[in-house]
Amino acid sequence: MGPRAGLSRQILIAMSAITVTAGLLVFFGTYLAYTAIVALYPMPEQDGGLTSLDFVIVGALILVTLPIAALVSLRLARRILEPLESLALSARRITAGDLTARASAADRALGETAVLIDDFNTMAQRLQDMAADMALWNATIAHELRTPLTILKGRLQGMIDGVFEPDERSLQGLILQVDGLARLVEDLRTVTLADSGHLDLHIEPIRLAWEIEQMAEFMAHDLRAGGFRLELDLADLVVDADAARIRQALLALVTNARRYAVRGTITLRLAEHDGEIRLSVADEGPGLSPEMAARVFDPFVRGDAVRSRELGGNGLGLSVVRAIVEAHGGRLRYRRAPEGGALFEMVFAKTKRSSVAHDA
Repeated sequence: MGPRAGLSRQILIAMSAITVTAGLLVFFGTYLAYTAIVALYPMPEQDGGLTSLDFVIVGALILVTLPIAALVSLRLARRILEPLESLALSARRITAGDLTARASAADRALGETAVLIDDFNTMAQRLQDMAADMALWNATIAHELRTPLTILKGRLQGMIDGVFEPDERSLQGLILQVDGLARLVEDLRTVTLADSGHLDLHIEPIRLAWEIEQMAEFMAHDLRAGGFRLELDLADLVVDADAARIRQALLALVTNARRYAVRGTITLRLAEHDGEIRLSVADEGPGLSPEMAARVFDPFVRGDAVRSRELGGNGLGLSVVRAIVEAHGGRLRYRRAPEGGALFEMVFAKTKRSSVAHDA
């Protein structure tokens, strides 16, 4: 109530001062103009001085206009203060933790005030969405961590109680669980750093086709064991990028195809098109449903949760790929492959140093 009364009083005083000043200016301005006219065109028996009647007229006009000014100022103060009070109350509620608070602007005629209210409500909605996303993110992380930690605790307790023998096979199983935790932590770190703009990249010119060929040699054996074959279609391009991060993203896409695609050919293609450099990974099916395609890059989204867990997936692979690609200033997109499967494409802007490589 204090701020409202204070602002209302200030508006009332200002309007009153303006009214009195305007009245005096009009009166004396008219008098000066009249005096000048009389000086130029003298009139007989004309007294140029102010009379008491003149002052009475000025006083009467001020007494009449002051209440009008006061009424107008109070109505204006009410129109201005009501949305501002709503804004202040909502801000205090949000500060106290109520992110559902919203300000209201009943009078849309005050354009700037209405825009301010709209911007505040948009900001409040974004804060609420971010808080909800953070709560879901924390709950999902806790869920992902619970399973390997439960397994580790149960196995170790079983070894202590003599239920399980601490043989090589049991220890290898525990190491696999630790490796899964380490991958989850590293993937979370990558996504978080990328979202905050702090993902460390070592950008330098690299022959991307050569990097992919080196990766293909290491992946080929495991892929053949799983019934897959790698096919390369690579243009020899020099690209400004972080080679380690690009290999990490490419490995995640190939691993994703191995988890969810039918056995067959996985095609890696590198080409330049319309001033862009495109690196894609395509499989032979079955692809993604429209519902899955709409949220496939969201964290902890899995197409086949059972098979993904069997192969060590944590639902962060495509989120990590997107984070890496966007940190390079590019974009990651999904579409159906010509063979009917899934095609994930990393698209990078062509830089001045991006070109077809030539051996010396």
